[in-house]
Amino acid sequence: MVNTTPARNTKVYNLREQFGLTRSLEPATFAEWQAPLPLLSDMERTTVDRIQRNYLYLLEHPVLESIVKMVVLSPLLDLAGFYNAPFKVTGELAVQVTAQDGAETIQGNIDVLVLHRTLWVTVIEAKNSELSLTKAIPQCLAYMLASPNTTQPTFGAVTNGSEFIFLKLFPNQPPFYALSNTFSLLNQGNDYYQVLQIFKQLGGLFKDSEPKLENKTE
Repeated sequence: MVNTTPARNTKVYNLREQFGLTRSLEPATFAEWQAPLPLLSDMERTTVDRIQRNYLYLLEHPVLESIVKMVVLSPLLDLAGFYNAPFKVTGELAVQVTAQDGAETIQGNIDVLVLHRTLWVTVIEAKNSELSLTKAIPQCLAYMLASPNTTQPTFGAVTNGSEFIFLKLFPNQPPFYALSNTFSLLNQGNDYYQVLQIFKQLGGLFKDSEPKLENKTE
């Protein structure tokens, strides 16, 4: 009998037990989020500042997931170029992934999925402002494990509006992943700049040609 677990209830421990998933702490494993990153234009920086102001104002009260997606995610994805060719964007996509022994299935709905041809470029899991990203990471990883990619890494991002973390999953056997630093509005300045730069960096990997990312192994 196959047991079915909602993705929102998944823990990193479960993913390690069921899929052999491990985390790499080697910085070079996830070099894409680090310098050199694309420069932002004055218009982009002005727009990102407005996104920050809008969100900080709304943050005076608890911000629901739907507002995080509308006020923060949507304009950042627009600035990153993900609403234009060659990308496609879909939301609330139902996915499931089955464990190696076939005894456990994880299923749920991806909040936002950016696609390039048949490649999942970015899987984004959003939570409300009062939830820790540690709750979103295993859910996002479960969705990334369901990617049709068998040779190329899949990138992900989790956010509660106040913070962003980027993920990179390698579909090796067994699979492994790496995390970026946490970008937070609690830091000085505006960390949304770096978030937009990383989105643009990831998008740039896939434009105009088939992806040619090196699939590293530990």
